[in-house]
Amino acid sequence: MDIKKIFKNNQDWVQDKLNIDANYFTNLSEGQNPEILYIGCSDSRVTAEELMGVSPGEAFIHRNIANMVPNTDLSVMSVIDYAVLHLKVNHVVVCGHYNCGGVKAAMQSQDLGILNPWLRNIRDVYRIHKTELNEISDEEKRYKRLVELNVQEQCINVIKTAEVQRAYRERGITVHGWVFDIHSGRLIDLKIDFSKILQNVMEIYRLE
Repeated sequence: MDIKKIFKNNQDWVQDKLNIDANYFTNLSEGQNPEILYIGCSDSRVTAEELMGVSPGEAFIHRNIANMVPNTDLSVMSVIDYAVLHLKVNHVVVCGHYNCGGVKAAMQSQDLGILNPWLRNIRDVYRIHKTELNEISDEEKRYKRLVELNVQEQCINVIKTAEVQRAYRERGITVHGWVFDIHSGRLIDLKIDFSKILQNVMEIYRLE
């Protein structure tokens, strides 16, 4: 890719927006009020705004390898804190995708150096659900199921946070688990039962 082409694309994009609305960037600079916090994968094929069909200002976006929400990651924890407490989003979405390289790498026993600590979080998901996963003989189906279970566990990690628990009590924030089917372009709602998960984790993870 020619980097200069990016700046030309940017100029064209600016002009297109101004042709439609002369005050577009003036209004955009006044602040943001997104309804959604989207936590997705860094995969270059999965663009959050496009797959949701949202415009700038409508979703607060965080992306990392395999859409993880480990409590030791200051970046994702800070994003959740800011989005929930300050931007006051009403929906938190964790979105994984089939054919995820991070999840596939975690299924292998290869030593991947600096990636090992990160991938261990996904391997922990496999360990928790190994009975179900080991019963799936088809490797591709097992791979897809791990993608779904990883999304589910990351939703649980979101629900464990004090910010989300407080926002649920104060304004009924909801948490969603989605998978993007990269083969069809469809978004699949895993129908995460937020209330049930919250009840299950509150005995240990209740934070006032």
